[in-house]
Amino acid sequence: MEAVKDAPVGGQAVLEGVMMRGVSTWAVAVRKPAPGQEPGEVPTGEIDVVSEPLVSWVKKHRVYRLPVIRGVVALAESLTIGFKALGISANAQMPEGEEEIGKGTWTGTVVFAVLFAVGLFFLLPATLAKLVGNSDNGLAFVVVEKIIRISIFIGYLWLIARMKDLQRVFQYHGAEHKTISCYEAGLPLTPENAQQFSRLHPRCGTSFLLIVMIVAIFVFAPLGRPDWPILFASRVIGIPIVAGLAFELIKIFGKNRTKRWARILMWPGMQLQKLTTREPDLTQLAVAIAALEAVLAVENPKAASDEDKIGMEVVA
Repeated sequence: MEAVKDAPVGGQAVLEGVMMRGVSTWAVAVRKPAPGQEPGEVPTGEIDVVSEPLVSWVKKHRVYRLPVIRGVVALAESLTIGFKALGISANAQMPEGEEEIGKGTWTGTVVFAVLFAVGLFFLLPATLAKLVGNSDNGLAFVVVEKIIRISIFIGYLWLIARMKDLQRVFQYHGAEHKTISCYEAGLPLTPENAQQFSRLHPRCGTSFLLIVMIVAIFVFAPLGRPDWPILFASRVIGIPIVAGLAFELIKIFGKNRTKRWARILMWPGMQLQKLTTREPDLTQLAVAIAALEAVLAVENPKAASDEDKIGMEVVA
């Protein structure tokens, strides 16, 4: 079962929980360990919910609402909220009496994660493609680079999908998708209702990343096979352009999700989501629902204006 209409609601799986965001609020719900539970055990305690107001960055300046630019701004905002939610969920799992993860430690982790992603998915493929051959054919170079990039991306997803420690995060990812689809379909938010829906969603970040890989082919192709300094600089500087264009595409796909052409183009990304989502149980769906209900308690996303909805397309 799947919803057929988008709603300006999105989210992210975190440690033993889910973050949900609307147009003016975001909330994270986390299942805490029960008293006496040992570290590493599946938490069975209460659901802790933290809710914060949100003023979207795209509302602060008119230029932020322009096509492509709005995608870059929205993604940066989503990453900021996502990392905050991860910090909240991580601290919620800390045993009583232990010191919470400090802001400095968490900032260092975030910086490392961003640099690792840029190096793995943009600089490494460019380096390998440059070393593979000496052909001056720029198009051939870009195609080889993108084949390497997509291969690394799929290989990375396949590897992390096999990591036991991430299986529950993937279940919460599925719970997030199901809960959003249940809300989009207009059904009451209960674990049983949400369980009926697909764990895959057209606006998922996994699908978005695949689109990024494909869009990069067209963005970097005009540069041909540049020298090393220009090669590295272009791959880093070009990331916002690629991300902004990919944002516009997935926005179009989400709005046309029921049309055959959109389903065909979305199919590869939807299949990749099978690596990053797992079927959740009812207790995990209850956590996702608690996060969304915290958002719905202070706003009605479906009544949002078109301006309010800008930036909400790639957050599921």
